[in-house]
Amino acid sequence: MEGARQIECYTIDDIYNLPDGQRAELIDGELFMMATPGRMHQRILMELSFKIRDYIGRKNGECEVYPAPFAVFLNADDKIYLEPDISVICDKDKLIDEGCKGAPDWIIEIVSPSSRSMDYNKKLFKYRTADVREYWIVDPMNLRVTVYNFEHDMFEEYSFSDKVKAGIYEDLEIDFSGVNIE
Repeated sequence: MEGARQIECYTIDDIYNLPDGQRAELIDGELFMMATPGRMHQRILMELSFKIRDYIGRKNGECEVYPAPFAVFLNADDKIYLEPDISVICDKDKLIDEGCKGAPDWIIEIVSPSSRSMDYNKKLFKYRTADVREYWIVDPMNLRVTVYNFEHDMFEEYSFSDKVKAGIYEDLEIDFSGVNIE
């Protein structure tokens, strides 16, 4: 069709060829540039990562916790590359030097103004269809935690004053009233 715009299809090679310090994610060949996360985002990321890692360590668990930047290759093709804020991987066969090949068991995304649409829409669909077991969207602007337990086809919403139970573990609860967002 004359005048139609040709959409460029990017690959993982394009991610690796970005200038130093520039980060992006790739979904179905479309490149999405990532903004540098703010201080509150990083504080929440560190607190949640520590709480999960501490729990796994106390239980002598097999799963591993990786905060961003950590590459997740959901598909076998070169058209998807994501860097979830927190990835929990229990199948060590999925771990490669470059990141995780396949779906992590649990993913947490911390919403920032520039990631809202990606976290609530594109990533939700991709994680669900890739067999991620559980996906949390932590939204500090709205003081809300949305939990998708894909294994049991459940969806729940919590506030930052609630204790949120992790579905992939029997007895892990994260008390969000103790998560410092100041």
